[in-house]
Amino acid sequence: MQTKPVGFSTECIAAFLAASAILLTVGCNRTDSEMTKASVAAPAVATTVGTEIDSALITSKVKTALLGDQDVKGFDIKVETRKGVVQLGGFVDSQIAVDRAILVASRVEGVSKVENAMTVKTGTTSVGNEVDDSILTTRVKSAFIADAVVKGFDISVVTRKGNVQLTGFVENQTQIDRATSIVRDIKGVTAVENKLKLKK
Repeated sequence: MQTKPVGFSTECIAAFLAASAILLTVGCNRTDSEMTKASVAAPAVATTVGTEIDSALITSKVKTALLGDQDVKGFDIKVETRKGVVQLGGFVDSQIAVDRAILVASRVEGVSKVENAMTVKTGTTSVGNEVDDSILTTRVKSAFIADAVVKGFDISVVTRKGNVQLTGFVENQTQIDRATSIVRDIKGVTAVENKLKLKK
């Protein structure tokens, strides 16, 4: 028994070509934005619980070492740690104190790098200045806690004569910019030193 060859009419072929052309046009007209949305974004590098515990332990050790050092124990030096990288912030009396604090921190076990965010003090402050600075620091911290963008981060705040210094580690540049904006809007702030770092 012979099988008859299957034939395609001119109308069928024309319909097939038209449908193919439409599909090709739709695919080519997709914007870069749509293509980006369709792709799966790479997950951000996460910090494990173990890493967080290690960072907290290193921070504690560095603070203890600074308090035990005769040259820097009198300063309120802020310490933040992220994967072995220690950031030191705050206001100190001299460059000698800055260098000493960095040296002390670098000698602590587990510290892979020390980033200096400390500022050398200029001029003198009165008791009134110190009270005002303390109030400003409290206001800044309260504003951070109330803000949805930055409230989840441990941002250290130090104030000297209205100059607010921010140190710590955050997720992205948007949070860094937002922190600066929040501080600038607080009455009494004369300057902002934003030394926040992006997490790696």
